[in-house]
Amino acid sequence: MSSPALSRPRSPALSLHDDARRDRPRTREHQPPAALRPPARYRYDLRQGSWWWSPELFDVQGLPADTAEASTELLLQHLNPEDRAPALGALTGACTEGRPFTLRARIVRRDGEQRPVVLVGEPDTGPDGGGAVAGLVIDLTDCPGPAEPPDRASALEAEVAQMRAAMASRATIEQAKGILMLLTNCSDSVAFDLLAHISSHTHRKVRAVAESITESASGHAALPADVRAIIRDACPPPRR
Repeated sequence: MSSPALSRPRSPALSLHDDARRDRPRTREHQPPAALRPPARYRYDLRQGSWWWSPELFDVQGLPADTAEASTELLLQHLNPEDRAPALGALTGACTEGRPFTLRARIVRRDGEQRPVVLVGEPDTGPDGGGAVAGLVIDLTDCPGPAEPPDRASALEAEVAQMRAAMASRATIEQAKGILMLLTNCSDSVAFDLLAHISSHTHRKVRAVAESITESASGHAALPADVRAIIRDACPPPRR
């Protein structure tokens, strides 16, 4: 895994001091409260060195999505200077060492407004050695204070937990697909169809089937008999 690229050729980043009247995004008065807005999402592809940002991530930075290109530089540019080094360190650790992170930071919008956020990142390594870092940028603006009901905080914790559970489930499924591809000499899509077929016929969730396959392959547990029977039927006969 490599760290987020900082030197790839890109279209010019928008300056904090550019004319904010051009392609002005929605003002705060016309936006729903932070508690009602979905969290911003991102994904950094390690192999391609490219970013994907959801519209909410452009919006929280005060950027028009159709005139700005997602990049490491643009993200750092819109962080408070004191938060840039910790954020880059967390992203680099996720890329190079597979470390998940949760980091508080402050985003400085184009109009100068500063918003507190939480950056969440989760490595996602594919079976072929490629991978990505996916995560959330959660806007804490308008969140309840310490004396108010912590509904927003609980919702954010649940969102982060769900994202991490989904990432862990995806990694397990990808590993199981890779094992099935080796066993049956099939394609990626056929391997997933086989997982779904096993799930349907054994009345187990796809993730549970994937976990049983990966645990069996690593020698930690025996493969359940019904799962083993379906895989045996799907495997080609050995060459003589």
